[in-house]
Amino acid sequence: MTLPPLLEARGLVRDFGPHRAVADVDLTLDVGELMALFGPNGAGKSTLLRLLSGSLRPTEGELHFRGVPFMPGDPRVARQVGVLSHRSFLYRHLTARENLRFYGRLYGVVGLEERVARRLETVGLQARMDHRVATFSRGMVQRLALARTLLHDPALVVLDEPFTGLDLDAALRLSRVLTEVRSDQRAVILVTHDLQRGRELATRVGVMSRGRLEVQAPAHSLDGPGLEALYRRVVEVPS
Repeated sequence: MTLPPLLEARGLVRDFGPHRAVADVDLTLDVGELMALFGPNGAGKSTLLRLLSGSLRPTEGELHFRGVPFMPGDPRVARQVGVLSHRSFLYRHLTARENLRFYGRLYGVVGLEERVARRLETVGLQARMDHRVATFSRGMVQRLALARTLLHDPALVVLDEPFTGLDLDAALRLSRVLTEVRSDQRAVILVTHDLQRGRELATRVGVMSRGRLEVQAPAHSLDGPGLEALYRRVVEVPS
């Protein structure tokens, strides 16, 4: 028996008044996949992520999680999705461990102390677990936010521009963590402007323009120059 995709979108549309932010997007994502999504500002990438994570209701179209239709607020799906957005949702006056404990209790995580310690180790922050977030660098905050995202062991991980503002060392650390996150138990969808890094991490790439997912392709089918040429063609960037 063939299992359904972890996530499937059919004809997704999202309008904000007269503006169509996402237009007729079809997408499937299986466990073990990492899809890197590229596109210029205003292409609809972040809106698409909100639709796929169940935090925004589509104007038209359907979403299925493991073959079952769902809509925003569905608790069966919400507990299986981890989202890292532009905001960290961390409390600066709390320590790293206290932040994760707080979110773990919200999700009803079993074996919370062990899970918190494991996630802090995953992102390389075990030595700073009792330091307040207010003392953290941008890269450390981003890694702790990723630990929060993964704390409840989600099947689907959604990341919106996780490399923004990171220095080279922090970006390399985050890349290593994301490589570990992508496993046969999870699927990841990542929005980034970094074509090279996104391609290296991904199993599949997509390019959005004007609300449409114009291209989807296996990452191994494109080298760096090939992806850049494809991107320029899709979004009509002049040479």
